[in-house]
Amino acid sequence: SRLLLYCISFHFISVLSEAQHEAGYCAFYEECGRNPLLGPTLIPPIVPCLNYSKARPVTGDHYKKLKQVLFLLQVCPILDRGENNTYACCSIKQLTSLETSLTLSKVVLIRCPSCAENFAHLHCITTCSPNQSQTVKVTKVMNVTYLGREKEAVVGYQAFINASFAEGAFQSCKNVRIPATGGFAVGTMCGRYGAKLCTAQRWYDFQGDSSNGLAPLDIDFRLLKEGDTTVLPEGVIPYSGTALKCNETTPSGGQVCSCQDCQESCPIVPPPPPPSDPLRLFGVDGFFIISVILFCLLVLAFLVFLIVSFMLRSKQRKSEEKHKTKCKDQNSNDVTQQVIYPSEVTCTDRISLAAHSFLSLLFQRWGTFIASYPLTVILVATAIVVAFSVGLKSIELTTDPVELWSAPSSRARKEKDFHDTYFDPFFRTNQVILTAPGRQGHIYNSLLFGQQNFSGLVSKDLVIQLLELQKRIQFWSDDLNSTASLKDVCFAPLNPSNPSLTDCAVNSLPQYFQNSLDNINAKVNMTELGVTKEVDWRDHLIYCLSSPLSFKDITDLGMSCMADYGAPVFPFLAVGGYENDDYTNAEAFILTFSLNNYARDNPKFKVAMQWEKEFLRIVQEYQKDPACNFTFAYMAERSLEDEINRTTAEDIPIFMISYAVIFVYIAVALGEYSSWKRILVDSKVLVGLGGILVVGCSVLASMGFYSWIGIPSSLVILQVVPFLVLAVGADNIFIFVLEYQRDVRRPGEKREEQIGRVLGNVAPSMLLCSLSESVCFFLGALSTMPAVRTFALYAALAVVMDFVLQMTAFVALLSLDARRQDSNRCELLCCVTVSTQRPNKPNEGFLRPLMRKYYAPVLLNCYVRIIVMFVFIFAFCGCLFLMFHVKVGLDQELAMPKDSYMLVYFEYLYKYFEVGVPVYFVTRKGYNFTSVEGMNGVCSSVGCDQFSLTQKIQYATDYPDRSYLAIPANSWVDDFIDWLNPGSKCCRLYTIGPNTGKFCSCAKGCVLYHTYTKTTKRTNKQTSRFMAYHIPLTNSQEYTAALKTARELAHNITLGMRNISGTSPDFEVFPYTVTYVYYEQYLTIVPEGLFNISMCLLPTFLVCCLLLGLDLCSGLLNLFTIIMIVVDTVGVMTLWGIDYNAVALINLVTAVGISVEFVSHMTRSFALSTKPTHAERAMEATANMGSAVFAGVAMTNLPGILVLALAKAQLIQMFFFRLNLVITLLGMAHGLIFLPVLLSYFGPGVNKAVLLQLQQAKSKASKELETRSNVGPTYDNMSYEDSETKKGQRL
Repeated sequence: SRLLLYCISFHFISVLSEAQHEAGYCAFYEECGRNPLLGPTLIPPIVPCLNYSKARPVTGDHYKKLKQVLFLLQVCPILDRGENNTYACCSIKQLTSLETSLTLSKVVLIRCPSCAENFAHLHCITTCSPNQSQTVKVTKVMNVTYLGREKEAVVGYQAFINASFAEGAFQSCKNVRIPATGGFAVGTMCGRYGAKLCTAQRWYDFQGDSSNGLAPLDIDFRLLKEGDTTVLPEGVIPYSGTALKCNETTPSGGQVCSCQDCQESCPIVPPPPPPSDPLRLFGVDGFFIISVILFCLLVLAFLVFLIVSFMLRSKQRKSEEKHKTKCKDQNSNDVTQQVIYPSEVTCTDRISLAAHSFLSLLFQRWGTFIASYPLTVILVATAIVVAFSVGLKSIELTTDPVELWSAPSSRARKEKDFHDTYFDPFFRTNQVILTAPGRQGHIYNSLLFGQQNFSGLVSKDLVIQLLELQKRIQFWSDDLNSTASLKDVCFAPLNPSNPSLTDCAVNSLPQYFQNSLDNINAKVNMTELGVTKEVDWRDHLIYCLSSPLSFKDITDLGMSCMADYGAPVFPFLAVGGYENDDYTNAEAFILTFSLNNYARDNPKFKVAMQWEKEFLRIVQEYQKDPACNFTFAYMAERSLEDEINRTTAEDIPIFMISYAVIFVYIAVALGEYSSWKRILVDSKVLVGLGGILVVGCSVLASMGFYSWIGIPSSLVILQVVPFLVLAVGADNIFIFVLEYQRDVRRPGEKREEQIGRVLGNVAPSMLLCSLSESVCFFLGALSTMPAVRTFALYAALAVVMDFVLQMTAFVALLSLDARRQDSNRCELLCCVTVSTQRPNKPNEGFLRPLMRKYYAPVLLNCYVRIIVMFVFIFAFCGCLFLMFHVKVGLDQELAMPKDSYMLVYFEYLYKYFEVGVPVYFVTRKGYNFTSVEGMNGVCSSVGCDQFSLTQKIQYATDYPDRSYLAIPANSWVDDFIDWLNPGSKCCRLYTIGPNTGKFCSCAKGCVLYHTYTKTTKRTNKQTSRFMAYHIPLTNSQEYTAALKTARELAHNITLGMRNISGTSPDFEVFPYTVTYVYYEQYLTIVPEGLFNISMCLLPTFLVCCLLLGLDLCSGLLNLFTIIMIVVDTVGVMTLWGIDYNAVALINLVTAVGISVEFVSHMTRSFALSTKPTHAERAMEATANMGSAVFAGVAMTNLPGILVLALAKAQLIQMFFFRLNLVITLLGMAHGLIFLPVLLSYFGPGVNKAVLLQLQQAKSKASKELETRSNVGPTYDNMSYEDSETKKGQRL
């Protein structure tokens, strides 16, 4: 029993200290063994002996030890007064214990030397100060037996500290970060309050709590304001030393803290420049002012023109009264009544007539030849088309968006290739976002962290359900014995060569529990600050959400926060929908499976695609499960491509219906229908079908040819090019067929000769349009954008082939049909004939008389013309203003059908994600990371360059609304330096503790060094990357702005790092993320679009001038009208919510081609007209050519376009229905309303060479009539009216 009494002779007593508090006296001294009140701790809880005595002089070994502690470890240098003048209240043993205790604490503070010194300063004062009795008051002692002797040990005391010193020390430490955990140091030294709620008093309370595993006894820190003596014992003087600020150097030579750890150390960095303000003049939108000024100038110029024209007309009327032989029209142009002398004909007029005559004769002979051998021509044409189309066996459809929209030579593409070469491609993402709306949350009173709000989602049952779903997805392949196992394709950063399922990177909230149900259910009783309470999964989760890189939480559960695959799961990747880092109040769980991004020709790519397919099936089945308590959205990496392909397949019938409607219209509209009895004879179903086949064959030939030479196609080409060629081809078909129907065969003229003569009249106009469009598209192939380039190439060749086939196969087909019609044979029943003969008169159809009798006279009325000019000028200026406000970009939602699950995913993504995509700042070769200066240029800890790579990124994150960066870059250099820090007692090998002699594992720096750096063998130069995060980006405008600002930041970093010695002059830092390659096009798409459209407009002007015989006026009017159509189209795009992007640019290039059809035929018809006045010539052109253009272009496109409104794909509805409808309607309005009016005012005068030719022909005809009165009249087919007159003469 004596032994038992000896062992338990410790008894606890409370002592009201009667010792005096005076300078030079100690309250306790020397060690008295372990604190019997404490169990296992991180370090032995050695307590001092109660000993009120004078401070001891420190000399010899004692002084050397004190000096070592004070200076080598930078602990309170204020105590050193020299070897013979230094006194202290601590022995060598106490100094050793203090050294051990401070070393462990300073591990998390060492990044900021002034903070570490302030922390050590106070504990040295309370432990070793020679005036210790004036600062502390012993409150608890107990009898202990130490080395066989019973002593009174101090197990509790009060320390009186001036509040200003305590607050200063706390302020120097509150922003110090722990690279290993990603959190704040005070977050691990403030107990339940964490970094967010920590204060100076709470910080010191935690340090004085013996249950924290570090404090050997209880210390009650009393922080007193200056002059506050209410609770101050007699003789006690609160310690009022000076705390170092974090931006101050330490007396022992420590440098100022880094900017990341000390806000005061940050240099004054000007904020990024705000986005440039829109142009403003006089406080109003500048483009609006410009548009108004332009409108006023155009209107004023037009009014001046009208006034001058009126004055000239008045003058001409007076002149006409004196000179009856001459007549002037309203625009002072000579007309046919005037006698033309050869000397009056200009060189330009002669060239124009020569060009027209040459082309007409050439096509006339060509048409006669083709019509004479129709079957042979059709066979030869078919053989050529088949030869070209055979290339389709090698066709490649580009579906990869990167290949489609990003040029291999583009900056983003090169940067992507560089990143993927050295660091592997960005992994494939498969994600589920889960919510539980309507569930009631609760408040959890945590022992360690106080009251915490938990949302209804963050509950144990839902966390377990999330874990079950995760495991169902992870392990399905093993259950089914499938070849598509997750471990075969998953992204396993720490074991990429031979991963198991637990090595796969799966980010989710259950990963904080290592996906273990036992860990989620774990609970234990824990005592903190004298309070015992149960801690469970919630306490562990709270800690892990603030310190995701910790290998052990601060609860007695002792569980790791790291995921089972060995890496951290940052909270913004596990939960979403929270505010101010209140993670436990999140509204969404985020479950992410990452797969390796294999090349498409890699066999494992198919395995990954198969796994993702099964992933989608499981998630969709789970969504239908009645037991599911989640509402969620999901996506796989393949989802975008799958949904686009699905909607394309579903919309194929819509396109087929569209083409069928167009075919039916063409077949019906081409018929003559002179009599019900001849309806089967005069119909043009086969001709219409032939025209459609010509268009189809031209597209097939174009695709086959480019497939031969290895230029891939795309879905855009398959959808747009047929429509474009159909618009061009149908117009030419209508012009040719209608002209043939309106013509009367001359006496003695063969059918083939008539077809040749008709072709000679209209083929130059067809050549004008086709040549303009083909050259336009070939020049459009100069675009650097792959999709635009391939479209332009395919469209150009298709237009050329369409024209060639029309001049050959279609002419031959019309010859066969004319032969059948002349024989009165039915179209579909060739053996059946009808008795009713074809009337010997031209068939004008329905539109031409309507336009000649009603539409043209009303449109070209003098008052209507003025109104039309004002309306179209206003529309042009208004659309010019709107054009400057068109949105640039393409939101990814538009690529999805309206019923796609991806639309729900995008909605959840924008609503719940608190950070955006990760962005890497990649360094190219040529930088020395091994030198001190080189490391300082990329790190952010103490001693690093204030404008290092990571620091500049940190500064940018201070302005997330401008830099689009939310989270600063992690630096493996900082982690590596922290791991090598001697003060951490972990310098490759543990030097103390149970792991002495074992290798130290580092949380991030050592393991991820190989992930974030690569060394080239040839140059031994390293390339590295530093990862930050963008803010949530919700539309293409934000993605584009983020790319632009990231490049500006990277350029600034590059310039700074090039100044570091040893850096190559061509060294570069560039930003990279997976989305940049898609959105780079929007940085240059405006100038790219202007270039492409300019390249399309230039040939339309040149070709029009050349084919009309250097007619500059017609070319300029043609060009101006097409420009108006394009500008108005972009303006309407703004009004209708159609963004400007590559798809829109393709349609705008198409708009130029279609506009040529609406405009050029009318311009040429006007230029060749010989009517006396401009207005009459415009009427004739509108009636003759306008009707064909309306029937051939407008009415061919409109039915097919309207059918596309039924398509499910939003992309088709937006850019094929809406935009093509706008293009067609605006082209029709400008070609059939504005252009005739414009020509009536500003069109070229009558070609005098043509008038002279007519004058000479009429003179010759008159002489022949006088000499040969019995000879029938000559025929002139220059205009329909002349034909009618001569026909009347014959009758």
